[in-house]
Amino acid sequence: MADIFDVVVIGGGPGGYNAAIRAGQLGLNAACIDKRGTFGGTCLNVGCIPSKALLHASERFAEAGHDFAKLGIKAQVSLDLPAMMAHKTKVVGELTRGVEFLLKKNKAEAIVGEAVITAPGRITVKTRDGATRALEARNIVIATGSDVAPLPGVAIDEERIVSSTGALELKAVPKRLLVVGGGYIGLELGSVWRRLGADVTVVEFLDRITPGLDGETGKQFQRILQRQGIAFRLSSKVVGVEKKSSHLAVSIEPAAGGAAQTIETDVMLVSIGRRPYTDGLGLDTAGVKLDARGRVVTDSHFRTNVEGIWAIGDCREGPMLAHKAEDEAVAAVETIAGKAGHVNYDAIPAVVYTAPEVASVGKTEEELKAAGIAYKTGKFPFTANARAKTIAATDGFAKILADAKTDRVLGVHILGAEAGNLIAEAALAIEFGASSEDIARTSHAHPTLAEAVRQAAMGVEGWTMQM
Repeated sequence: MADIFDVVVIGGGPGGYNAAIRAGQLGLNAACIDKRGTFGGTCLNVGCIPSKALLHASERFAEAGHDFAKLGIKAQVSLDLPAMMAHKTKVVGELTRGVEFLLKKNKAEAIVGEAVITAPGRITVKTRDGATRALEARNIVIATGSDVAPLPGVAIDEERIVSSTGALELKAVPKRLLVVGGGYIGLELGSVWRRLGADVTVVEFLDRITPGLDGETGKQFQRILQRQGIAFRLSSKVVGVEKKSSHLAVSIEPAAGGAAQTIETDVMLVSIGRRPYTDGLGLDTAGVKLDARGRVVTDSHFRTNVEGIWAIGDCREGPMLAHKAEDEAVAAVETIAGKAGHVNYDAIPAVVYTAPEVASVGKTEEELKAAGIAYKTGKFPFTANARAKTIAATDGFAKILADAKTDRVLGVHILGAEAGNLIAEAALAIEFGASSEDIARTSHAHPTLAEAVRQAAMGVEGWTMQM
């Protein structure tokens, strides 16, 4: 006899476990199924969290080795990579156990196994011990996330040719690292191994890195990374890899076509994006529609074309971000519970956790121009921010884009120290429909990095005050 639930969530990542937890909070009988064995999904197990642990540790290592002297601190440092990796593993373990605790606390059952939808409202779970469990659900939420996008003709072995997962587990610092893809993940992991001593080259098919970023911000970001020692091969593509006994021979061609060149490297990181994970779920059997990119098709309330089946996170349209999945999880489950669930996609921030960080929310200048929207710009450099000077972190700027007629904030772009934290104020401003004047007339503590955001807001109307 099948166990009956109000909500069964397939996938235990940020979207999945938040959906199950919220369902439990609302008094719904919920279960969350994940096949990994530890909940938290890609983000917590092999993505956001372990990468941020290594980013932080490698940044401290680089600071101690290169930047302390200008602050009057003399230091000699050495790398203990196993200890650094142990810190990462410890953090991941603590947080995955925390997710399991939250599911239990909110009376959402955690089920480890592979789930297949056999019909609308019916799920079969194959558990790790080989047993089969039948579930019935009034609502099924697909939250299966995404997987690494493959590079045609290149086989990932997670040793010398690695995905982001393998790049988090290298046993030694490679002398040379070739990163294929100039997006967030490639640049973050490239930064980690550059700080630890690798020679890093990034190969990007487009003529710029981080194509989703505001253009001016992306150009300045690349200049900073180049000063840090990362080399770039733009408008280029990898067309083949030959494994030699001592190295990899990577063939690279111009994106527009032309003669190939060979680059030798010790490790190659394939980071050309991610694709929705929707294979093997029984979606075809259930009649759930997918789009041409393999994403689950939903309406604006996360409903699929099949009654009682919903989808959230990376497996549906929109940015593949953990916090986007979390917001959709809450909105979808609240809709299931008869409440009003909604996500404002203009107010979802994006962050690159390099040093300095890059953060953005809302529209870019390119998007506003393409839409024919008249806008005003205010920009303030961190070189003129008192707090940035005191901590010797003066790279970058804050930029605010506001509607030329209404002054409503349309986009905010920050390149600089703590940008990931500073962007929260901007996301809140967009969520509440604030004007640049609202930010400009809000008192910000002095001296703080947040004053750069205020000064950028002042700059929209031309009354920036600080130097």
